[in-house]
Amino acid sequence: MLTDADVQPVIAKARRRLIPFLFLLYIVAYLDRINVGFASLQMNEALGFSATVYGFGAGIFFIGYTLFEVPSNVLLARVGARRWIARIMISWGLVSSAMMLVSSAPMFYALRFLLGVAEAGFFPGIIFYLTRWFPPRERARTVAAFMTATLAAGIIGGPISGALLTLNGFGGLAGWQWVFLLEGLPAVVLGFVVLRALTERPHDAEWLTPSERAALIRRLDEEAAATIESDTSNALLATRTWLCAIVYFTIPVSSYGIGFWLPQMLKSSSGASALTIGLLSAIPYIVGAAAMVVAGRHSDRNGERRWHVLIAALVSACGLGLATLGTGTSWTVFSLSIATLGYASMYGPFWALTTSSMRGVGAAAAIALVNSIGNTGGFVGPYLLGAINDATHRFAAGLWVIAAILALGGSVVLFVPEK
Repeated sequence: MLTDADVQPVIAKARRRLIPFLFLLYIVAYLDRINVGFASLQMNEALGFSATVYGFGAGIFFIGYTLFEVPSNVLLARVGARRWIARIMISWGLVSSAMMLVSSAPMFYALRFLLGVAEAGFFPGIIFYLTRWFPPRERARTVAAFMTATLAAGIIGGPISGALLTLNGFGGLAGWQWVFLLEGLPAVVLGFVVLRALTERPHDAEWLTPSERAALIRRLDEEAAATIESDTSNALLATRTWLCAIVYFTIPVSSYGIGFWLPQMLKSSSGASALTIGLLSAIPYIVGAAAMVVAGRHSDRNGERRWHVLIAALVSACGLGLATLGTGTSWTVFSLSIATLGYASMYGPFWALTTSSMRGVGAAAAIALVNSIGNTGGFVGPYLLGAINDATHRFAAGLWVIAAILALGGSVVLFVPEK
């Protein structure tokens, strides 16, 4: 049997090779999801969108995403990650850029829905792809390293989107139209890069020596012997899969509730310019990125997943509660940084727990189901905040509802069985 000393250098080499590229892809993906939050600073007024209309349109992305998630990931498992991820990126980049053409609420809803359909399968496809490269005990830190891209998108996307909004009127386009046009094109370009740059499996890795390939494949085979080769139907019906989906639902409720409304909340508390709001919005994401990496490493080092998820959920809920206790810019940034720190710390341990007991096409289907059901929270969070804000003219009640969902849903992780 291989020792850690035999295989750890190979795993580290694979991580250095794969994660930076996947990180870049996910930055582009996440930015195309959340840039509507910055576009809304101009778009809502220009097109006469209420908070409810905006919240519904921002969230309907996840309905399209959810409906096509499982079939997309099953196809990825059958045709290969390289070709399918390239297809996803090119199609979503084109739809994202087409958002510049929005002129009415129905068109806004339709294009956001189509964006979800186009991107369906990307994230669970990457998670499934990582299971082919990294053994279970390495996954929390690996997933965390990859998923810090969601926070990096906020760190760099806020200032970039804020700067693009200042192009208002340039070339006959509004600033919000420039945001959609220029932030959608990188996905198209990177989709073609994926076809050449992404290595499908360890067996195909010419950048590993023959002995390194053999060591990594052997370790993965050893770990796979302890997991279940599930067919699709069994994986989709498993109680464990559905409990994981309930837990995951709580994360997008918080992350997208904050992500889609953060610019509006900062505008309400500060009255600052779009560029200043873009810079301020980066702060919670910087805090969350650091917390995500630390939590993933700590979870791997201790081999513990459930309490890492639950404690992080409670921290995020507390941050959302704190946000309702003050209205100043500093307080808003501080409290939402705590909320972001919490939900970001959930990702690595959660996906390590979810992917620890299955392999094969069944695993691809289960990962997609967990992600698709969970991501309906990406519709619920933004829509709730918008509807409650329209009714109360404040964000406080909506933030308390999301905090309660996090605390209650996160507690379900204690009931997820080992296998």
